[in-house]
Amino acid sequence: MSKFKNKKKGELPAISTASLPDIVFMLLFFFMVATVMRDNTLLIKNSLPNANQVEKLKKDRTTFIYIGEPADRFNGKYGTEARVQINDKFSSLEGIGLAVQEYVTGLNEEFKDKFVVALKVDKEANAGLVSDVKQELRKANALKIMYVTGEGEVEE
Repeated sequence: MSKFKNKKKGELPAISTASLPDIVFMLLFFFMVATVMRDNTLLIKNSLPNANQVEKLKKDRTTFIYIGEPADRFNGKYGTEARVQINDKFSSLEGIGLAVQEYVTGLNEEFKDKFVVALKVDKEANAGLVSDVKQELRKANALKIMYVTGEGEVEE
């Protein structure tokens, strides 16, 4: 007869979960600090004109359309003429209406009648292109338009 009893073989000890909340909060804090929030990656040059009477609006019901010539990093791949950018890609004039409709369908019901299209137009952009964009917005029934400018003295 043996004096010592054999313990059950193959049984693992319980894992301690005492430090688990600390690890979770540490990861949460890391991702909160390391995450970058961005709106769009600009594919165009966009130096905004200055205005001396500016007003800040909420962005919860605003979609942005950028107009300007392609950025230097493209080395002429997209030409030198001013282009229209919606979200993170270039758009044709015909694609503006579709992009606006996509944006409106993603809005809450309370904002669908109150959405605004913000035009961020480079100060060197062609006024004819801006007029064409406004015509396409009228066709898409996007009648509330604002121009985004920088704050400062008006250049003459």
